Amino acid sequence: MSLSRRQVMAVGALPLVRGFTANSPARPLRKDCFFGVHFDLHPNGNDTVLGRDLTPEMAKGLLDRVRPDFVQYDCKGHPGYLGYPSRIGVSAPGIVKDSLEIWRGATAMKGVSLYIHFSGVWDGVAAGRHPEWARVKPDGKPDDRITSTFGPYVDQLMIPELEEVIRKYDLDGAWIDGECWAVAPDYCARAQAAFQERTGIRELPQKAGDAGWLEFLELNRDQFREYVRHYVEAIHRNHPKFQIASNWLYSSYVPERPEIPVDYLSGDFLGTTPVSSARLEARYLASAGKPWDLMAWGFSVDRASGAHVLKRPVQLKQESAAVISQGGGFQIYYNPTRAGWIDERLVDVMAEVGDFCRARREVSFHTEAVPQVAVLFSGYSLYRTSNKLFGGWGAGVDPARGSVEALLAGGYSVELLPDWKLNEAARYPVIVVPDWPDIGEEARRALAAYAAGGGALVVLGAANGSHFGARGEEQANAAILGDSGFAPVYGTWGTVEDGVVESRYPSYDARGRGVGAAGLKGKVAVAPGPIGSVYARTHAPPIHEFLRRVVSRVFEPVVRVSGLPGIEVSVRRKSGRLLVHLTNTTAMQVGPEYPVVDFVPVIGPVKVDVRLARRPARVVLEPSGRRVAAEWRGGVLSATLPGLEVHSVLAIDGGGS
Repeated sequence: MSLSRRQVMAVGALPLVRGFTANSPARPLRKDCFFGVHFDLHPNGNDTVLGRDLTPEMAKGLLDRVRPDFVQYDCKGHPGYLGYPSRIGVSAPGIVKDSLEIWRGATAMKGVSLYIHFSGVWDGVAAGRHPEWARVKPDGKPDDRITSTFGPYVDQLMIPELEEVIRKYDLDGAWIDGECWAVAPDYCARAQAAFQERTGIRELPQKAGDAGWLEFLELNRDQFREYVRHYVEAIHRNHPKFQIASNWLYSSYVPERPEIPVDYLSGDFLGTTPVSSARLEARYLASAGKPWDLMAWGFSVDRASGAHVLKRPVQLKQESAAVISQGGGFQIYYNPTRAGWIDERLVDVMAEVGDFCRARREVSFHTEAVPQVAVLFSGYSLYRTSNKLFGGWGAGVDPARGSVEALLAGGYSVELLPDWKLNEAARYPVIVVPDWPDIGEEARRALAAYAAGGGALVVLGAANGSHFGARGEEQANAAILGDSGFAPVYGTWGTVEDGVVESRYPSYDARGRGVGAAGLKGKVAVAPGPIGSVYARTHAPPIHEFLRRVVSRVFEPVVRVSGLPGIEVSVRRKSGRLLVHLTNTTAMQVGPEYPVVDFVPVIGPVKVDVRLARRPARVVLEPSGRRVAAEWRGGVLSATLPGLEVHSVLAIDGGGS
């Protein structure tokens, strides 16, 4: 694949805009960026005032108050129009001022990196003007929004547009949007030819059950991988320092070993349960071994009107804590007005949240997890059973999401272990296998070997339980007991007959004999029911209490926090310090009718017990640096915090943990 002569000449002739880098401070690479802000507008054909209200003074003022490490500003949104004057692509008709030029000037002066928001696969202008570049739908018609990864769009338009904007504004990087989550199975002639060559099947399948369906999905995944690799390598050849991410690549949406040379990983979590989303995605990205950050939307969306309901600072702090406690960076997303204006009240929110994050940078950024509970994330199961190319997976990911949240509610520090990293299973004292429908034979063998080697294993789900001692499968109206009361866990259950430690009942009546709901053999516990999936839907306390009791039979955590629900624990380390992250998730957003959290109550006292090999040299509470009175006895450090606001870190120097 190559550029046309006209495009090569046009891109090569572009002058670099002068004055951006002369005598300006050095700008950080993305791996060193901890806090950023993102602004996108998705320019369209009806715009008339783009950039009109943006001034250098406004941009510099925002940078002075918010102090981000990077700014991401719009370049091309999903409609496909460019937000800057272009010689290559189609610029939006209403550009009054060049916003990228203003933002580049301000960020260069302040030593702040400038990235662009740029839509990749999703380009409405390209698909509309060049239907031959569009993805072909199952009915044989061209898609009016999504381009084909088999076609010439990437070479004829996407790469030339990127080359142009990089040279014109001396950009630091790009956040490529509309990618894995937008791509869809392509029924074009090239896909059909490749499929027939790969499988020998002439007819392209259209649904699960058709001959070659899974192979057709994988063919499209392979082509998407090739498309991303191609543009990343093409841009890196001419701009080796340019930093590129494909939105949600190598997250839970694309649960694969990172092999394409993107420079960092990122995604934007949204919806009506943002802390829940951040918990899962941060843990997955933290496992991938590349620089990463997550973007919180600074607003929720009213379902009736589509209006943006702005979040308060305390809500964004809570969301940021779910991210930075896993070692990554954090950014906030807002839409300016169509004219580029960003209200000072929004700047105030960004500044307050930025201060909150920066105060915790030293004890959060680039920390590593202390292995405790690992939850298996099965990309194999998602690819085999979801009938999608990539995420978001919707309810398909509930086994993992529910298992993580139930374990967090039980007070455990939790990581995600992707199935492609099962060769590292021995690092973890216990692995929890969620109720995935099909983890595959390779994963089952690896888990059996882990258990045979002395690892503690907690297996959930009927399909998984059948390989670890459970018998049969039935659709059951199952009720399980918590510490006080019942929870319904209806669905497919296996039965445990040996080593029964928990029971299930057909109704809220525990007087009769129950059926085995969890069994224990050595260090392998099996609870063959839909524990994670149902907890993700209901968050009924007896479910996390049930799971805590099962896990406690095979695992004793390094840290125990007692006294109050709603505290999320993450045990990390950095520079020889043990760092116990404590996040107050009380009052977090959990539904669309209450999109704004304007108050998070201080909770306490909070008692923390930490198992240590020896007496620590010092215990402080960060970010205040205040010394904490603690008692060390019998290998356990005990400290009581009078109150926890949104997020604090118990930092322990020494102790041999």
